[in-house]
Amino acid sequence: MRIVFFGTPDFAVATLEKLLNDNNHQVIAVVTQPDKRRGRGSKMIPSAVKKTALQHNLPIWQPHRIKKDQTTLQLLQQSQADVFVVVAYGQILSSQILQMPKYGCINVHGSILPEYRGAAPIQWSIYDGKQETGITTMLMDEGMDTGAMLLKAYTPISLLENSDTLAEKLATQGAQLLLQTLAKLPDIKPTPQDDALATHARLINKEDYLINWKNSAGQIHNQIRAFYPNCFTTFRQQKLKICNSIPLQDIENLELPPELLKIKSYLSDIDSVKGEVGEIVKTVKNFGFIVQTGSGLLLILEVQLAGKKLQSAWNFINGTHLQLGEFLS
Repeated sequence: MRIVFFGTPDFAVATLEKLLNDNNHQVIAVVTQPDKRRGRGSKMIPSAVKKTALQHNLPIWQPHRIKKDQTTLQLLQQSQADVFVVVAYGQILSSQILQMPKYGCINVHGSILPEYRGAAPIQWSIYDGKQETGITTMLMDEGMDTGAMLLKAYTPISLLENSDTLAEKLATQGAQLLLQTLAKLPDIKPTPQDDALATHARLINKEDYLINWKNSAGQIHNQIRAFYPNCFTTFRQQKLKICNSIPLQDIENLELPPELLKIKSYLSDIDSVKGEVGEIVKTVKNFGFIVQTGSGLLLILEVQLAGKKLQSAWNFINGTHLQLGEFLS
């Protein structure tokens, strides 16, 4: 098939590369968001998809508003594409665009639809404590992820997985599912979504990053890994990011990676440890410190003070001479 690829962030790169390495298809152009100013010096930085497209000498179109950019609309119409493939592009496509390709526009979405329609499905599925997610390919319509579904692929979410690691897994899974979808496209019967089962994965706001220690250990842990590495609290009147944690409820039965197994040997007396909400109640040698939440205890493993680099919570303890009884607020 002749394909125009629409995408912007790292999540979309795996699918673009999969298409470029497949002899059955030809990517004839890439549509991505305009370069943005980022980092120190506010340099203009291209999207991850644009960087990949440049490496393969592909035509690149970067309209600010694709619905009204007449030059891009004309290029898309003239492309004679069989299909437009859309992966986390970041703009809504008009009905005019959706009707251009022979087989329509296929979207690779990071959830099992109709759950988590919207901009941040990976983050909100972790935040809600889901144990499973996946990828859905669908035929796009004018709604927000409301089109008829084509194929689905599932993947588990482990308790210690964050949005970055899950996104990497889903990006690889999505690339493979897209190729399967294209191969079977003439024979797939699209399945309409049940709107009554739909949930919305809204854009993430800065307010979502603030930790409220009155919440349960499980809720805070899910927030930390969903919005990694941005969740923060206050320590000694300074902003402190909390980047990695473990809820300690039923710690004996928790499956931990080999490098963390020794934690269990330090927590034999954990049932007797209690404090006020936000209080640092215990340290765990070589690992970190434990905070009392509104319900349950949370072990903090990695932190980042404002203006400093990410570090282990154990190094933070030693560097700040942290004392039991201090509070995160």
